[in-house]
Amino acid sequence: MAYRLEDINYKTIADPKGMIEEADAQYAKKVEEAAEKILENRKNSPIILLSGPSGSGKTTTAMKISEALEKHGVKTHYVGMDDYYNTILPETVPRTPDGEMDLESPLCLDLELMNRHFTELSQGKRIYVPKYEFSRQMRIQEPSKSIKLKKDEMVVFEGIHALNDMITNVHPEAFKLFISANSDVTFGGKLVFKRSWFRLVRRTVRDFKFRGTDPASTIAMWANVRRGEHQYISPFKNKADFQFDTSFTYELAVMNATATMLFQKIPEGIERFDELKTVFPALLLFGNIDESLVAPDAMLREFIGGGIYEY
Repeated sequence: MAYRLEDINYKTIADPKGMIEEADAQYAKKVEEAAEKILENRKNSPIILLSGPSGSGKTTTAMKISEALEKHGVKTHYVGMDDYYNTILPETVPRTPDGEMDLESPLCLDLELMNRHFTELSQGKRIYVPKYEFSRQMRIQEPSKSIKLKKDEMVVFEGIHALNDMITNVHPEAFKLFISANSDVTFGGKLVFKRSWFRLVRRTVRDFKFRGTDPASTIAMWANVRRGEHQYISPFKNKADFQFDTSFTYELAVMNATATMLFQKIPEGIERFDELKTVFPALLLFGNIDESLVAPDAMLREFIGGGIYEY
């Protein structure tokens, strides 16, 4: 799918509120469609596996789907699969072919424990979800939560590796959902803003605002993030029972003021430098929309802040 820059910039000036409401309504419709398909599969499994590359809006989408299911009388529990990461130890961590630690690999996860938990939940047993502390790259003893599903309850497991064969081949009955920002922007029929850049801008803005990460660091990691996506995430997306696009026509105009400031200086010498240095002039093609027009419950709030959800 592609958005036309001409249309975006016209609406940015003529009717920004209308553009935002229209895009949010389209996203809400997709969430409802996903919820309906999940309900159809409920008799097969209480497990929902939600995957997508970094910056896709997985966490908010998981919450939105939970809200949609609750309207149908189904309570949901949320589990971030990051809590299943193993403690990082140099002697056991997966390695890339050149010997570097491969922190994008699904083998960083405790897949044996996770698969056992899926089975136990389906059997009505209680599980104790582990807790991972990223600041120390280790699992701590205290569990993050315990879950025991009742009759009208389901659980959403959200993570970049949720559709990996090492999980879905063991639990093919689980509902599988894949999301990503999947629209380019064209001008005069030519590509001017790549779909993957939506996610890069989201990550850079979010990490700068809320994670204390300078933009140079986020951008410098992008090549490795993309390598991990191509190797460990994208090959499994077609296993999904439902897929949808989480990009918004208005989002670049809303993030533009912050994003242009962050992208003015791309660190030289990084992988994909020639590509990444073109993000800044591409951002200048967009106008600006005051973020106060964005609804507090909008998915974009995951990246710009000021929303009603906690992350």
